[in-house]
Amino acid sequence: MKKKILLSVLTAFTFYTCNTPENKSESETNIKDPISEHIDTSISPGKDFFLFANNNWFKQHPIPSSEKSNGIFRTIQDTINESIKKICENSANDDKAPKGSNKQKIGDFYFSGMDTVSIEKNGISALAEELNKINAVKSIPELTNAVTHLYSIDVPCMFGFGVTRDDKNSAKYIVYLGQNRLGLPERDYYFNTDARTTNIRNEYVKHIKNIFQLMGADEKTAEENSKSIMKLETTIAKTNRKMEDLRDPYKNYNKMSVEQVGKLTPSINWNQTLLNFGLKNIDSIVVGQPEVISALETNLKKTNLTDWKAYLKWTLVNRYANYANKKMEYEHFHFYSTILDGVKEQKPRWKKIVENTDGSLGELIGQVYVDEYLPKGTKEKLLEIGNNIREVYAGHIKTLDWMSDVTKQKALSKLNKIVMKVGYPDKWKDLSSIEISRSNYLQNVINVGKWEYNYMLSKYGNPVDPTEWDMYPQTYNAYYNPASNEIVVPACNIIVPGFEGRMPDDAILYGIIGGSTFGHEITHGFDDQGSLYDENGNLKDWWTKEDREKFVSKTKLIVDQFNNYVVLDSLHIKGANTQGENIADLGGVIMGYEAFKKTKQGQSDEKIGGYTPDQRYFLAYAYAWMVNTTDASLAKQVMSNEHAPAPFRVNGPLSDIPEFYKAFDIKPGDNMYRADNIRVKIW
Repeated sequence: MKKKILLSVLTAFTFYTCNTPENKSESETNIKDPISEHIDTSISPGKDFFLFANNNWFKQHPIPSSEKSNGIFRTIQDTINESIKKICENSANDDKAPKGSNKQKIGDFYFSGMDTVSIEKNGISALAEELNKINAVKSIPELTNAVTHLYSIDVPCMFGFGVTRDDKNSAKYIVYLGQNRLGLPERDYYFNTDARTTNIRNEYVKHIKNIFQLMGADEKTAEENSKSIMKLETTIAKTNRKMEDLRDPYKNYNKMSVEQVGKLTPSINWNQTLLNFGLKNIDSIVVGQPEVISALETNLKKTNLTDWKAYLKWTLVNRYANYANKKMEYEHFHFYSTILDGVKEQKPRWKKIVENTDGSLGELIGQVYVDEYLPKGTKEKLLEIGNNIREVYAGHIKTLDWMSDVTKQKALSKLNKIVMKVGYPDKWKDLSSIEISRSNYLQNVINVGKWEYNYMLSKYGNPVDPTEWDMYPQTYNAYYNPASNEIVVPACNIIVPGFEGRMPDDAILYGIIGGSTFGHEITHGFDDQGSLYDENGNLKDWWTKEDREKFVSKTKLIVDQFNNYVVLDSLHIKGANTQGENIADLGGVIMGYEAFKKTKQGQSDEKIGGYTPDQRYFLAYAYAWMVNTTDASLAKQVMSNEHAPAPFRVNGPLSDIPEFYKAFDIKPGDNMYRADNIRVKIW
């Protein structure tokens, strides 16, 4: 099993020691090529390149009824899940694992999640003490005390709170206050009047009522609670900023003293509240959205305690309903997966618990995954690809025709200082204090939440740890952190599905690992948000005024481009909200292409699967986003996510690239064609 899972990793791993397509043996020439097999030749590449490149795969692999999407992410995640399942089962079956060991915690967590008999017996008893504390609230000070206690078990409510890097002094941590997420994914869900959103609101009220009835409330009380909670959340949402308004870090950085925050909400004793959170000697707080904290004062005075208590109980149970008994779990699934994402049925139990175990104890699972499921040298090979992309990026910055030399030097310095964390961390987090047992799944999840909260609090007053990761090596994703000027690319990103037992050609590796991963994440350091942070991760204007104005005019073009894309019915992409990801996609695919052109395959004209090297590169980039999604989930993504849907992450940036036009003979009149004067070129 281990060897089978590793095949796709090992093939990519051998890329730099044997990277020419000419090295293939005669028997390999008859092996199927997934890139060309996915192509739907009934669709013109000039009409819809995303479907041209991927639709044949979509025809053969419909979205499973237990999923909201299907494609390359699901394929890779299934492979990873098989590895994690093996880790979980081996740990659960090891009756000699010492208490407190990684194996004991992984095994007992997984076992408790699979033990549906105990889960039914326990119900939500693990929340009983918390619910009693909420019921006992008789004043606003007691209400805020209840809120701070809920935070300690990883239940954010009423307002946003956390300990985070100080945007203007990235070497220190600071306390943050601001808006908090509500029960619906984003504020517009509370106000949009289209039929789709209106139906979701109606279903949400029903869902809240059903949860309260499952908690034991009578129908009348449950209905009253659902209406009062919807009213309160709608009132809170009115002052919450839209996602696109949260993209400006300057507008969302308002440093205040504790006394100044107290003037915004006189009903809350913030000195005492901070002590209740577990923090002492706080001299300043960053308030992200002061109007939200001010509105809290009004809401505390106008909303009666009964409604506030119902809201706290709802927030608590909603946070943990997915880990409770069957009826509670299904009700949570019905609204958040079926109504919001169009998922028709639940996943097999083992898959759900594997993913939940990984989500809760991924730091422990990652250590086993690295030791047993990855080849040695993965870090080094990923770094080679990343550094090749960085080298190309430097060349681009040096030759920009719109940036002055003084800003170029600072941009090059920032690029050079980007830290590349690849593969897996050098130091693992200490999860020894987490208590995990076989007897109570919900309590295990709560215990992990407590650890997460305490870990966050422990950062305050201590030096920033430059080795920290916010992803696991088995997480198929990557990120750029502007506060530390670093990119993180977990080890499993090296997996290329469909190339089991053999080596992908350079076009594939550079299209997927180079362009859509390293190129994309590096570009985040220079998108509309990342470009506001200097080489040391501080929010600081390092541009000349003229250069910034030119940059903004270029980003406006990409905002306009994506605003015009229609996803469903009359639902358009939010160009302002998605611009950072769109800028990163465009920069990434260009940098990946130019790095690929330096390889032997990139400089040759040999066809593979009937396609030239350049064509294969762009096809590989489309493969990197080969994702088919339910209509409901697409609508949710547009309304609440900063990423454009997959088809537009392919067609959008490629329609701005002349080399793509040449490779597939894109001409005026084609859907993919954009006139020279509106094509976006930034980095």
